[in-house]
Amino acid sequence: MAIHLLPRVNDALKINPPAGDNFLTVNGSNWLWTVTAIFTLSFILLAAHTHFARLHERIFHYLFLIATLVGAIAYFACASDLGWSLILQANSLSRGLTRQIFFAKYIYWVVSFPVSILALGLPAGLSWATIAYQIFLAWTWIISWLVSAYTPTNYKWGFFAFGLAAQILLQTSTLTTGRRSASRVGVARDYTVLAGWLNLLWLIYPIAFGLSDGGNRIGVVGGFVFFGVLDVLMVPVLAAATLVLARNWDYSKLNIAFTQYGRVARSEGTFPEKAPAAAAPVGGVVGEHAA
Repeated sequence: MAIHLLPRVNDALKINPPAGDNFLTVNGSNWLWTVTAIFTLSFILLAAHTHFARLHERIFHYLFLIATLVGAIAYFACASDLGWSLILQANSLSRGLTRQIFFAKYIYWVVSFPVSILALGLPAGLSWATIAYQIFLAWTWIISWLVSAYTPTNYKWGFFAFGLAAQILLQTSTLTTGRRSASRVGVARDYTVLAGWLNLLWLIYPIAFGLSDGGNRIGVVGGFVFFGVLDVLMVPVLAAATLVLARNWDYSKLNIAFTQYGRVARSEGTFPEKAPAAAAPVGGVVGEHAA
């Protein structure tokens, strides 16, 4: 008996047609659906694995659950040919050529970059001030490049340079301050592996941006192939590596055992919130004087 299989048809671009001279194609949409599937599968596996982790050792699960879910949403939007604007290309002003700029991926970076920074900073024992500094640098980097992508003249490279400056400060902080802090708490080797991997990927992002949304040297599809690979390597792969290395970490010693009483070391034994409320004075109300 013959078996008839339904053909796989991607109708996204028929329902949401692209526009401009440099636009998303069906093959590009197919690739984006693949990336969406990777992020979705990563989210499901992380959610399942969360139930096997101890309650006070789920911080990295929670962080990467958010990043993978937002990644799945963003790439779902891009694969569906949604979340974009039509922008005039800076290197073709005389010809008036336009390009689809997908702002959805920048929204995803606003979430994924801070998640990666937190995943590095927490086990390294970085102060909240340093972590906040690094997160704001990441946001400055991303927003500058988003403005650059939307600038239809060569002034876009000014915004690119501002973003690059923020990137250099961020990478310098993670490789110096973060490394010193990780050495103090005894996770220098694991931190070096994770920070080295993340910073290696970050070094490639300027190349991808300069060739795609920045310089328009490669098409929309080529840019998505470049960024899709980088994004998968940055979050799903970093999540897996972090959870594998975290099995050897003492969450209490690193002060990342998040309990119902807050971020406190379980080795302390007692928590201020557990102290019983002070008993009311007998025979009167506090502050009142006997007649």
